[in-house]
Amino acid sequence: MEVAEDHVGFAFQPLYSLRTGGVIGVEALARPPGGPVRELLRAAHRRGRLVDVDAGLAAQAVLAESAHESLLPLHLNLCALTAAAPHLVLDPLLDSLGRTGRRPREIVLEVGAPFHGVSPKALLAGLHRFGELGFRLAFDGLGSGDLPLNLLAEAQVDLVKLDRTTLRRLPGEAATVALVESLVHFTSRTGVRLAATGIEDEQQLATVRHLGVRIVQGNLFSPARTGVMPSGLVTAPPAPALPVPLTPTTAPRVDDFLHPATVLSDDATCDDVRRVLLDHDAPSGVVGVDDAGRPRWSIDRARFLLDLTGPFGHALHANKPAARLADPPRTIRSGAGALELLDLVADADLTRRGDDIIVVAEDGRCLGVVFVTEIVHGVAEAKIEEAAALNPLTRLPGSDTVAREVDRRIAAGRPLVVAWLDVDSFKRVNDTAGFAAGDELIRSLGRALTDLAAKLRSVTVSHVGGDDFLIACDIDEIPIVADTLLGTPWTAEHLPVTVSLATVVCAGTAAKSYREVSRLLAPLKKRAKDVTGSSWVNSWPGTDRFEVLRGRGRDALSAPDQAR
Repeated sequence: MEVAEDHVGFAFQPLYSLRTGGVIGVEALARPPGGPVRELLRAAHRRGRLVDVDAGLAAQAVLAESAHESLLPLHLNLCALTAAAPHLVLDPLLDSLGRTGRRPREIVLEVGAPFHGVSPKALLAGLHRFGELGFRLAFDGLGSGDLPLNLLAEAQVDLVKLDRTTLRRLPGEAATVALVESLVHFTSRTGVRLAATGIEDEQQLATVRHLGVRIVQGNLFSPARTGVMPSGLVTAPPAPALPVPLTPTTAPRVDDFLHPATVLSDDATCDDVRRVLLDHDAPSGVVGVDDAGRPRWSIDRARFLLDLTGPFGHALHANKPAARLADPPRTIRSGAGALELLDLVADADLTRRGDDIIVVAEDGRCLGVVFVTEIVHGVAEAKIEEAAALNPLTRLPGSDTVAREVDRRIAAGRPLVVAWLDVDSFKRVNDTAGFAAGDELIRSLGRALTDLAAKLRSVTVSHVGGDDFLIACDIDEIPIVADTLLGTPWTAEHLPVTVSLATVVCAGTAAKSYREVSRLLAPLKKRAKDVTGSSWVNSWPGTDRFEVLRGRGRDALSAPDQAR
């Protein structure tokens, strides 16, 4: 247990939704100082302490992640033997959850190999016990471990993770493609989510996306590869914890839901269409294209077969052009947003609102089709993720919103100011005026920031938590932001309140990333709090100089408006 608690660090690797582009969870990966975690677990197994050490690692991972305050679902790894003994796991795990304020429903327990030698009955009972307490369940390492197929079918898990060794054979090995297709079919029929791990290159990503996998994880998303989507953060004791990085979240686009279209020549007959539909269960419709691949008509499977199998339908239509039973194609350009597609559906005739939508290239060629039900589901997922990230008091997004904006503008070479705002002596406000008054003060600050973001084109705001807010804006707009925030007479139940504003001007090449800017803001905020009254202290990357732009200094900051 000493090894698990005192010497093991953790990496937190995000899982990404291909529907929304957002982070949907982080997996805690144990990082012992002397080698891979499997060696640590093997040594513990030889000593008869595998379950104790494994449970201790899970509990310690909860404590390590709490410093990041990501508020994302946390994935914890457990061996099958450990999962079969919940009474030995729950005490340390529930204790860690209680200390960090986490709830079981925010935890995904990923059960992995070895399954050999573990009683299936005991394992199913253990999984059932975890499920009763609200934990979400997953199977890890499918494809390289010894997970029995019967167990996969019997256990009611939320997620199955396909091992990286399987995905390395994509897209060139037809048997592996067929295997993934079968798993996509199994998970879609059972309501289980399928995740692909170990995504290393764009071709693998494109392949699993095409096959229908919608959750991914891997080194392709590391900063060195993309400059945008970080793969995770390793924190090894006793180094201080830093925030878990988040991925840019983007609104779903139609290309994220693209399926191959079933196409025929636009001069095909009704009998040609009938044979295609009857020989294959998959197509929900057929697209008629001209010689250049441009859609000329579309056929909905249900309506077409109903027309053709009705009284005299075959005799009337069989050898006639399919266009006579077809509808004008409903198309949308590649790259369009999912909400744009929903507008198209809403404007359609009621009888065609469930038809496939044809995605076309700039030259009009048919690239594939999207299913309306999938689009609706994807947009709903995006909205749920967006709502989950909003602070319940202010309805402002978390720090990742400003982080994305800062990284985007730095990468584009656009100057900006990053600001950190907080309330002076906020604990005294709560202790004196009460928590309700403190909450109302935070709501008032949130409304002021929301109004600024609506009025000023460059302002992006985030509510980090408590009384801390982050702001990013153009350099010429920060005086308006500061005047609004510092010139307002803030109160909590008639108790006067002051606020501190710390800003970093990012221009040129001195600032490299949001993470670097956030490190500069932390000590600068302390300097702002050393200034009497509502204060504003400013600095620049690459220098120790700072200036007091608002407030009356004391101690080292003995005069207002004095540059240091």
